[in-house]
Amino acid sequence: MRHGLPVRQELASGRADPELSGTGRQQAQHVADWLHNEGIDAIYTSPMRRARETADPLAIRLNCTPTVHDAIAEYDRAASHYIPMEELKQEDYPAWKEFVDGGYGDDYDMATFAKTVVTGMEEIITSHPGHRVAAFCHGGVINAWASHVLDMRPSLFIDVAYGSISRFLCASTGERNIRSLNETGHLGD
Repeated sequence: MRHGLPVRQELASGRADPELSGTGRQQAQHVADWLHNEGIDAIYTSPMRRARETADPLAIRLNCTPTVHDAIAEYDRAASHYIPMEELKQEDYPAWKEFVDGGYGDDYDMATFAKTVVTGMEEIITSHPGHRVAAFCHGGVINAWASHVLDMRPSLFIDVAYGSISRFLCASTGERNIRSLNETGHLGD
């Protein structure tokens, strides 16, 4: 699952780690309402606040403590700012367009990031054979994992919605398939 919508955070220095906005908290609740009867055996979350806060309502409903896994943190985890992509698109369309077209800048090595994500996801899969696991993470993580499953070059090829659900089937024999990408029906409008 992608985290819910966070607040914008721009710091003069340090690492931005924004909390969820009111809308983001509603999205997290919708995710929990949608998934609580799906037989989830374990919950993983990125260490980033927006992912942890999105996981909380489901964890409470399932009486489960999420496991924090650093490999499913976003590629910009060390950035001093977080600007929701929709805001960046409205405020600076050329910068947004350059970014989504692969101009990640010198700060982001997409291939290395994708390798970290794939290694982390494989660790999670291996730790839970035959189980259903919910992983709360980020749009870049979902893109990196989906690119791997589709045997594509790592890229941000899908605009992953806040609070969306993507489902992957992962066999112990190594097969990886996409069941769905970017489900948003549970979010309503």
